[in-house]
Amino acid sequence: MPDLQMDEAGFLLDGQPFRFLSGGLHYFRVHPEQWQDRLRKARLMGLNTVETYVPWNLHQPRPDHFVMDGGLDLPRFLDLAAAEGLHVLLRPGPYICAEWEGGGIPSWLLAEPDIRLRSRDPRFLASVDDFFGRLLTPLRPYLASQGGPVLAVQVENEYGAYGDDTAYLEHIADSLRRCGVDVPLFTCDQPVDLERGALPGVLATANFGSGAAGGLAALREQQPKGPLMCTEFWIGWFDRWGAHHVVRDPEHAAGELDELLATGASVNFYMFHGGTNFGFTNGANDKHTYRPTVTSYDYDAPLDEAGDPTAKFTAFRDVIAKYAPVPSEPVPATGRKLAVPTVVLTESAELLPSAAALTARIDSRRPLTMEELEQDFGFVLYETTVPLQGPTLLEVEHVRDRAQVFVDGQPVGVLERENHEHALAFTVPRAGAALSILVENQGRVNYGRGIHDRKGLLGKVALDGVEPTAWTNRPLPLATLEDIPFTATARTPVGPTFHRGTFEVTTTADTFLHLDGWTKGNAWVNGFALGRFWSRGPQRSLYVPAPVLRAGTNEIVVLELHAAHRAGTVELRDTPDLGPTEE
Repeated sequence: MPDLQMDEAGFLLDGQPFRFLSGGLHYFRVHPEQWQDRLRKARLMGLNTVETYVPWNLHQPRPDHFVMDGGLDLPRFLDLAAAEGLHVLLRPGPYICAEWEGGGIPSWLLAEPDIRLRSRDPRFLASVDDFFGRLLTPLRPYLASQGGPVLAVQVENEYGAYGDDTAYLEHIADSLRRCGVDVPLFTCDQPVDLERGALPGVLATANFGSGAAGGLAALREQQPKGPLMCTEFWIGWFDRWGAHHVVRDPEHAAGELDELLATGASVNFYMFHGGTNFGFTNGANDKHTYRPTVTSYDYDAPLDEAGDPTAKFTAFRDVIAKYAPVPSEPVPATGRKLAVPTVVLTESAELLPSAAALTARIDSRRPLTMEELEQDFGFVLYETTVPLQGPTLLEVEHVRDRAQVFVDGQPVGVLERENHEHALAFTVPRAGAALSILVENQGRVNYGRGIHDRKGLLGKVALDGVEPTAWTNRPLPLATLEDIPFTATARTPVGPTFHRGTFEVTTTADTFLHLDGWTKGNAWVNGFALGRFWSRGPQRSLYVPAPVLRAGTNEIVVLELHAAHRAGTVELRDTPDLGPTEE
């Protein structure tokens, strides 16, 4: 059984000096049929370990429902890592950040109006303990103490950037221990937060992307003895809508890695392979302005979003070879890609008229939040009536996150949280007209105090200063598309519309869905949710994993929230477009 220990200088594995050469690989951001390929490539780059977070919100979507199969089959992922000869660093949270929806904390906790997340609030701690019990009991055979690949487990995540309650961290560590975690524990923080995030008796590690000497010196000041490790060595970065695609020069990143490894420290690349925020799972940041993260989590990593080696793969492998043996096998070749020049979408269904077929209405005296509706992702359609004809002012205290407003089905404007918009003026054609407000959750905030991020229409909603007291709420999580009433497209739609078409392939391969001329929305292939698109950029294509496709007929569904001058066609190309980079 692997036995990880620590002395004054570093790690020991089975009594021999050991250095973590690890890379981030989140199983929940990669199609499960591609896990083995990505793990093999981690080994081929010279890594001896992979690191993964665990997304609480996906594994426990409701308090009484726990999921660990399919794309969330963590035991299978761990088996595959072990078969590849890789160790594992497990980071179960409960908070993970990761540019992931809500930092991985489930939205149902926010149904409690005054709950305090990441604290000793008894409701939060009881939920954490329950989650750990459900997660870790079946994972005990995968701990190194039981002969499995998991060498160490993280306590919380960058807590020093959020708080300084050592008793809270002690509870998390004790909860892990009560659930049978008997391998070493560790914390991670950025250098300036190490003191606040440290837990006595638990290994502290640091997160940084450059300046290894300074980062490790800060760690050594906080922790005079024991191993030095950078748990998040940032070799790239994530993208947000409306900005540029972030890249980092491979040779510069390799030079920083060389400096780090020359100290004898251990490292975990963040990320080795980023993957994709499929569906609605991207997070957001809010440092006085809300900024949602894009669908791609390519991260400019050694393996790109489609799992192909980049220039960083070779550059990093060359550096690693100076300090440890690397496999003699060549750098893996780029995988085959599929192209289908034009796919015609011949059927459609307008969202507002179809809403009744998709979900039951819930009546209320005020708009209900997504959390009150027991909804994690997607949209809510709110409806009321406007009593008077003529000019009208709509005021919304909090839009979370983007509201499209319609009067008798006609679009009259948009309110965006990102732009700090709260009011919209329009003309009502008749007394008693229907007011419809379609609100999109663009991703719960994943960092800082903003994680208490409830969605929908919050606070006061008024028409000409008067709050309507009769609302209908229709949750639209779009977890399935089976009930959408598609018909042959007969006219150009004026509001949010689903478009559907099919295409044929003889063999499957990775491909990229391009939606040139489309504005904003979501896309699915064979029912698999690819993610969001937005003409705002930078991302201009969506990754389609090969296992999603099948030989023969395949289906594409696109939800366009506005309008597109080429709404009848899309293309599948053999290259991605993640947008322009900063000069």
